[in-house]
Amino acid sequence: MAWTQSDITQMERAIATGARVVQINGERVEYRSLEEMRSILVMMKEELRGAAAGAFQVSYPKTLRGL
Repeated sequence: MAWTQSDITQMERAIATGARVVQINGERVEYRSLEEMRSILVMMKEELRGAAAGAFQVSYPKTLRGL
């Protein structure tokens, strides 16, 4: 998904206010926890930074219960 700076700003505002429901790219998303929102925010920033640099990035899933 192509994130924009606007998407990142919306997520940061939601985290700052404690809201768990965010409207991003026209879709309503409800997150389970603040921790989940923070990890998504980090992912968004990394993807935006990589896109700006023209880099290709590989990411692997992180699970809490293992696979």
